[in-house]
Amino acid sequence: MNVFIADKLPGWCSAKIESLGAKAIAKSGLKEPELADAVRQADANVLIVRSTKVTRAVIDAAPSLALIIRAGAGVDTIDTDRAAERGIYVANCPGTNSAAVAELAIGLMLAVDRRIVENATDLRAGKWAKKEYSKADGIKGRTLGVLGVGAIGRLVIERAKALGMRVVAWSRSLTPEGAADLGVEFAAGPMDVAKAADVVSLHVAAAKETKGLVNAAFLAAMKPRAMLINTARGDVIDQAALIEALRAGKVRAGLDVYSGEPGAADTEFNSPLRDVPNWIGTHHIGASTEQAQDETAAMAVDIVADFLRTGQVANCVNMQPPSTDLHGGCRFVVRHMDKVGVLAGVLARLRDEGINVEDMENRIFRGATAAVCYLTLSKRPTAAVLASLQSDANIIRAAVVEA
Repeated sequence: MNVFIADKLPGWCSAKIESLGAKAIAKSGLKEPELADAVRQADANVLIVRSTKVTRAVIDAAPSLALIIRAGAGVDTIDTDRAAERGIYVANCPGTNSAAVAELAIGLMLAVDRRIVENATDLRAGKWAKKEYSKADGIKGRTLGVLGVGAIGRLVIERAKALGMRVVAWSRSLTPEGAADLGVEFAAGPMDVAKAADVVSLHVAAAKETKGLVNAAFLAAMKPRAMLINTARGDVIDQAALIEALRAGKVRAGLDVYSGEPGAADTEFNSPLRDVPNWIGTHHIGASTEQAQDETAAMAVDIVADFLRTGQVANCVNMQPPSTDLHGGCRFVVRHMDKVGVLAGVLARLRDEGINVEDMENRIFRGATAAVCYLTLSKRPTAAVLASLQSDANIIRAAVVEA
């Protein structure tokens, strides 16, 4: 098996993959055409990326590709839909960089409040402006609003409370009881956070539902000169609305992510934010600590190891979730003799009836005489199919599971 590593990972990573019996090919800094060509020439079965974008063209160029691993949490840089169409797994490494991102979020908040970047820039230019930089709001006793209380959001809350901040939080899954358990105030919606907070920190995942979550109305609802911290994804903020609010001095911002940000191999930042005041930024480095990179690389290697050993993929993000609403389909259980060809016969009967198997698991009873197969079917089998299966001497019982 060939594993192509398209971004810089710790040096031990390739050696560990080789020790699993796979071949590791590491080439970083490639843009789409070069990456597509390199992955094809390497006959890659597994592709590991951090910030490199995996486009449709890259996926289509790799006929042997079976698994794409994002050495990080977000997968918005990967065309997961195209991968799904090609039957290619996409996996991520969640939680390994949570502490690193939380630390940067707190750092950006402090840097915006104390104008640390401007302080340092003036000092390096030989300018002493103590009177100018002796103005700051301070953090203790201020209200932090958190949007998204996953692993990173929870760590930010923990650190903010240690700084003496009051915290109000919202997440699609957060309940008043959950907020109480976290020791924070519950907000019914994002706008309630905007109105209450002196600082808003974003920790929601990139999704259709979160695109433009922070829009003109949200920014208008924020307190005058409140801070907006984004270490999540650029598209969570309506960038045009943010630029207008920054120019007007309505808010201040600390950003690590941007709409249409450069790729790993790019060298220029041409964002319209460049000439806008009242914000500071970093180069999408939230996860870029030695600790986080080692933990993320270790998880990526573990995913490769499991895939090599079992064919299973941990943390797969582009599989169809188990259906809770069967839309005419059904759960079907077949207890059968553990003999070669028995299940093939069951599947053939379902095929002839035009019934698709959406999910299937076969388990063998102790002694390997009998087994049970659990299936999710696209539609309910007819009485004729059930009778046909039940007449087979190798079928112990075939039955639809009634809800």
